[in-house]
Amino acid sequence: MAAARKIPMRKCVGCGEMKSKKEMLRVLKTTEDQVILDATGRKNGRGAYLCFNRECLKKAIKNKGLERSLKMEIPQIIYEHLEKEFEELENT
Repeated sequence: MAAARKIPMRKCVGCGEMKSKKEMLRVLKTTEDQVILDATGRKNGRGAYLCFNRECLKKAIKNKGLERSLKMEIPQIIYEHLEKEFEELENT
């Protein structure tokens, strides 16, 4: 009998829901302290996860969930850039 594969679960920094890694979007802090969206989930760096929902991004901004997870202060311009990238992903 084959062992059942374990599904990696991650917690959304916006709503706090636990979902499978494939159902979430990774926000990544690179070694150069850039904050970007990682749709593949495989790039190197410290990551935080968000649901594919704009409301979760707004909650993460309000409760500073991204700042806590990435262990850095995030300027407003980066949040605006993340919102634009989020829109592009929703439209595709």
